[in-house]
Amino acid sequence: MVNITRRRGVIAVAVLGLGALAALGVPHLDGGFEELAAAPVYAPEGVAIRGTDPVAYFTDGRAVPGTQAHSFEWNGATWQFANAENRAAFAEDPARFAPQYGGFCAWAVAEKGKLYSTQPGNWKIVDGKLYLNYNDDIQSLWQEDIPGFIARGDERWPEILRDGA
Repeated sequence: MVNITRRRGVIAVAVLGLGALAALGVPHLDGGFEELAAAPVYAPEGVAIRGTDPVAYFTDGRAVPGTQAHSFEWNGATWQFANAENRAAFAEDPARFAPQYGGFCAWAVAEKGKLYSTQPGNWKIVDGKLYLNYNDDIQSLWQEDIPGFIARGDERWPEILRDGA
């Protein structure tokens, strides 16, 4: 009888603790993927990265056009790929290949707290993450302090998602 009462007490404390964490806004343990899946994606005409294959940045080291024949719907956008292998890799783990900040300009997210468009040719992979920028000039500015811009962008991105930009 004591074990049952003690077990119920432990369960009650655990449930109350989780409720308190939720009330404080602490993200769920598995919330990283869910948060990314809920983030907006820069997708002119519904197509992410202007039809560029996100996996190719990692495998080919360059921006490669995708095709409608190899497309995948994720996070409210159509993602296009150069081949079936890249499509399959993305479908297995979209968060690994999707650009940071929903494919919006990394510099603008960090510096302005705004969502600006991007061009597929203005990109860089840093620590296994893809970042896109608005144009060549902005890409050059961003490259002057990549760690600083990433830190500020990572700090501002949740605010942008919460408040809009």
